[in-house]
Amino acid sequence: MLFKSQSKLKEQENGLYLVSTPLGNLKDITLRAIEVLNQSSIILCEDTRVSGKLLEKYNIKSKLIPNHKFNERKNIKKIIEYLKSGKKISLISDAGTPSISDPGSILVNECISNNINVFPIPGPSAVAAAVSISGFSDQFFFYGFFPEKKKLLINELKKLAEFNKTIVFFVSSKKINKIIPEIKKNFFGRKILFCREITKLYEEYIRKNVDELKLFDKPPKGELTVVISQKLGQKNNSRKLSESDMNIIKKMINKFSIKEISNFVSQNKEISKKEIYNYCLKIKNER
Repeated sequence: MLFKSQSKLKEQENGLYLVSTPLGNLKDITLRAIEVLNQSSIILCEDTRVSGKLLEKYNIKSKLIPNHKFNERKNIKKIIEYLKSGKKISLISDAGTPSISDPGSILVNECISNNINVFPIPGPSAVAAAVSISGFSDQFFFYGFFPEKKKLLINELKKLAEFNKTIVFFVSSKKINKIIPEIKKNFFGRKILFCREITKLYEEYIRKNVDELKLFDKPPKGELTVVISQKLGQKNNSRKLSESDMNIIKKMINKFSIKEISNFVSQNKEISKKEIYNYCLKIKNER
């Protein structure tokens, strides 16, 4: 793979930039994010008090304008006019990646309809961070926040329980005890990870078996990112080896035993060890 030197990278164009910002620790911002925010005529944010701290730390002087769920529709027309006039505008959320369970999707779709460039500036994501340390399958379904009404919540959890994948969702600390009984009903036999205050001072990770879950004595502070494992001990043997799996096996075949390769490749994946074993034998026989 060839990498362009920084001097040959594409120049930043006018348009809307969705800039990921730190989840808590302000050091987690990327150099490119700082550059884009500095060059933006306007930065749209959820809360100027929260985003103001980030801009102050990195001496970013761009104008901050509130753009939250209560006024984002009202702001659309003026923002589109700014963008059509050739301005570069950034959209940020209080933390993480904008438009992922945060305001932004309405504006993005309006930009698409008006043939206005939309660019992502990747960075911190609570979803990716939580899945990466879960130890569960990397094939996951992200839900976001659940509906307010209990009946709708119950129906959604029942549907999600049918997926033999890792499930990720957000929930406020005030509502977690209302959801726990439904999690126990629908995800029996799985494991669960509660991520609280990711990258912040009181960051905490709670790992439990769903069967052993109990209500929190006191609602934990902050928003929670919750990860539920795939169905344990119920691997779907019908899945075939992917090209990526085959390449991994080819690299390991001369260094590890077939048993070690089978254990490694089948870990957190819906592939039978027999499938892996047979492919290892095929490679050995071809040599």
